[in-house]
Amino acid sequence: MKTNFHAPRLEDLFLTRRDFLQRCGIGFGALGLSTMLGQNALADAMKMDSPLAPKQPYFPGTAKRVIHIFANGGPSQVDTFDPKPELTKWHGKQLPVQLRTERKTGTAFGTPYKFQKYGQSGIEVSELFPHVAESIDDIAVIRSMHADVPNHEPSLMLMNCGEARLPRPSMGSWVTYGLGTENQNLPGFIAMCPGGYPIQESQNWQSAFLPGIYQGTYINTKNTDIEKLIENIRNNYTSLKDQREQLDLLKAMNEKHSVKRQRESQLESRIQSFELAYRMQMDATDAFDISKEPESVRKMYGEGTQARQLMIARRLLEKGVRFVQVWHGEGQPWDNHDDIEVNHRRLAKEADQPIGALLKDLKQRGMLKDTLVIWGGEFGRTPVVELPTPGSNQGKINGRDHNHHGFTMWMAGGGVKGGQAYGATDDWGFKATTNPVHVHDLQATIMRLLGFDHEKLTFRYAGRDFRLTDVAGNVVKELIA
Repeated sequence: MKTNFHAPRLEDLFLTRRDFLQRCGIGFGALGLSTMLGQNALADAMKMDSPLAPKQPYFPGTAKRVIHIFANGGPSQVDTFDPKPELTKWHGKQLPVQLRTERKTGTAFGTPYKFQKYGQSGIEVSELFPHVAESIDDIAVIRSMHADVPNHEPSLMLMNCGEARLPRPSMGSWVTYGLGTENQNLPGFIAMCPGGYPIQESQNWQSAFLPGIYQGTYINTKNTDIEKLIENIRNNYTSLKDQREQLDLLKAMNEKHSVKRQRESQLESRIQSFELAYRMQMDATDAFDISKEPESVRKMYGEGTQARQLMIARRLLEKGVRFVQVWHGEGQPWDNHDDIEVNHRRLAKEADQPIGALLKDLKQRGMLKDTLVIWGGEFGRTPVVELPTPGSNQGKINGRDHNHHGFTMWMAGGGVKGGQAYGATDDWGFKATTNPVHVHDLQATIMRLLGFDHEKLTFRYAGRDFRLTDVAGNVVKELIA
């Protein structure tokens, strides 16, 4: 009887002779090196296999972690942190200058809110944010921000990814790419947004051409039940030991598959996601369970989704997560084309106490000095009233249009020089005129606080070295202590 044999294939063999000699040689060298470096050398080498392993920045950074509070939709600078008494004088009148806006606008619209000086610095803050104002001496208010266009989609991308049109890695992805994370059982970058995705959806926390492990992990913080907040966090059928054995087998098969495909990035990301999902069972439920917070702390933060988000954010930072982005509200809550007096007051009430509590809480725990807190939206709003247009502001003359020419953001902690109002807009609060700060300048400054030269933290893709700030951006040294 004739037997058919297929031709031998090298990939079917356990090792070729060359592989055997190569691996044995490296192995004996590693054993000798471990003796020289100490007992922890091999463990450290294994730890560095993870793309999220902690890394050192280019130079000592003053910030080790970031909370980015995103006021989605564009809060009004003249109603929050940029008082304009001249605008109030002109309320209801045509301004003596022509303002170039997105939609048809009318007369000057003075703020309906009162401003008051706070702290030793005497910085004026609107009555909308009294709790935040209590920490004003730790805050650098940037009153001269400006972006490129008055549209949500490109402005969101510019603020989050440094590019308004093309897919680029988000700021949180760049930070975790550069620094890794301090807890391998949790994602390095978490985006908390209640009620679903914002405009541009997951592009706001994408990793783009960076390896997928650096993409932000989305959490719908509208849910309060841990099982719904993080779906499938617990396996009710298989023990951790059995899961580990299954994953080890899957990992070995995927690794062989990956090598044959030159370690294709999407496959690598999928392998890493399996591992991370397993490890999250250890720490995630504890980090997101705010019932473990003392009653006094929960009372300090107050009620509501924003309070719960910021308590979770602080707990995540304590567990070693590197970058947490906290979105405020559902949809575009700060996009108040009408009823701005009512809507901004409601939104500020939701956010003020929790943010004020976060700043105090971080400081009490000694974390504010190396935690960078950022607040702001994708742009600001016009100092003039927006006139009724079809499909916009419901025929009411009490709202403000989009304004990218001048708006306000603030930073605190992490080496920021607090107690200052940097830059200024014109007398009406429309355009940045003194020490303008472009979004790329802000991003360059954030990277500097984290210990990076924004021009050197790059990733080569499609024949070009890309960075967060594209081909622009200057560090604003006056914002650094």
